[in-house]
Amino acid sequence: MRNLHIQIERWPVDRLIPSDANPRTHTPEQVALLAASIQAFGFVTPILVGPEGGIIAGEGRLQAAQALGMREVPVLVLADLSEVERHALAIADNQLALNAGWDEELVRIQLAALNDEGFDGNLIGFDDEELARLLAAQDAAQGLTDENAVPEVPETPVSTAGDLW
Repeated sequence: MRNLHIQIERWPVDRLIPSDANPRTHTPEQVALLAASIQAFGFVTPILVGPEGGIIAGEGRLQAAQALGMREVPVLVLADLSEVERHALAIADNQLALNAGWDEELVRIQLAALNDEGFDGNLIGFDDEELARLLAAQDAAQGLTDENAVPEVPETPVSTAGDLW
């Protein structure tokens, strides 16, 4: 395992240099979600930079900070990485997270608890449709069903015409 010298600092946003080779894109909607998250939770994930200020990872967070009018942001200075390692980390930082999955049952339980507390589910990053699907699945898992829901008819019926019960 490699031990890097890592230091978190606060830098002015105009000191940061976005990468012209960043393959990650950020829509205005996603930047708005990041900005809402920063407002709700604080700037809890520093931007990864090289010692000269080049952004390795976190350009979306920088755009969100700029949209919020922030003058300084936390950065994690990675001075011990080579240029090749910085480019590799820029991709790995995004791709490794995409390779993860969800334990949907645990997500449902946690979302339902947050919903019960009145927490704004839009701050979590799920779109409205996905949030509704997960919460509906949680309600169904708890035995709550829509009063108009009709169960599916089994392929092999339990009773037939003429049976007395």
